[in-house]
Amino acid sequence: MDKHTNLNLLRTLQVLLDECHVSRTAERLYITQSAVSRQLNQLRELFNDPLLVRDGNRLLPTPKAEQLKQKLDGVLADCQSLFASDDFDPAQWQGKVVLSSSDYVAQYILPDIVEQLELRAPKLCLAYQLWSPELFARLADLDIQLVSTMLPEIPSGLCGRSIGADYPVCVMRSDHPLAAKASLTVDEFVQYNHLRVSGGGDKDSFVDHNLAEQGLTRNIQFSVPFFGSAFHTICRTDMLMVIPEHIAINMKRLFPITYVSLPIPAPEHRYWLLWHPRFDSDPAHSWLREQVLGVMRSSMYSISMT
Repeated sequence: MDKHTNLNLLRTLQVLLDECHVSRTAERLYITQSAVSRQLNQLRELFNDPLLVRDGNRLLPTPKAEQLKQKLDGVLADCQSLFASDDFDPAQWQGKVVLSSSDYVAQYILPDIVEQLELRAPKLCLAYQLWSPELFARLADLDIQLVSTMLPEIPSGLCGRSIGADYPVCVMRSDHPLAAKASLTVDEFVQYNHLRVSGGGDKDSFVDHNLAEQGLTRNIQFSVPFFGSAFHTICRTDMLMVIPEHIAINMKRLFPITYVSLPIPAPEHRYWLLWHPRFDSDPAHSWLREQVLGVMRSSMYSISMT
């Protein structure tokens, strides 16, 4: 590479290889399509390769482009780290960060995070996006800095820290006919209708698999993606709900509910704070994730952590 080569060309190449589309690249870089086309021509001369070849309405990467794509993320991350200031001051941090999680985190934990960040990084703007597991495949292209979710382990290709772990329990209203029992039988468990929280990932499919092995089923009378609606419904019906224990503990402070252990084997739930590797070396992001991690871990109360 010539010593006078504009390093911004590499950022353009990175986005071009992600999108394989000139207009979408222009939108992401906030420049014109003609500017992208000019830079693509410069890149072709620079690497002595067409890089992207038109096939109908598509642009297909050449083998040379595929090789470059594997290296670019690391190279540009190293460049960003090289020029980053070691004297990061959160009080002076201006910009926007996006956190993504279940609606439970948004409704009951995010206010604590916002309060803490408002005190320590008052110029920072925070936005929230509801998380869906389908977004994992697109995380590299999304404007999401941190993801909070439940998974067995950190997905390949991502960075993360453990928030904690617990087990699922059976929740009901505090004056439910089963509320006084120290434990439930399987027959009692399937006798009542159930409510399922469908948002944020798989929390209770193990229940139906286990019951099916015993020749039993439960009736899911109500399915809703929002925890707030779920708890209000539980308090007004005889329905049962299977949710993580730390949520049940926290919600007992706000709703007239109680919970008991499940009458079937329950898997461990593990919770993670995740981010794309492109943020891993950034001092501002490192500070942010420590703040968020601290608040989320404290929400687990006495639940054992890993």
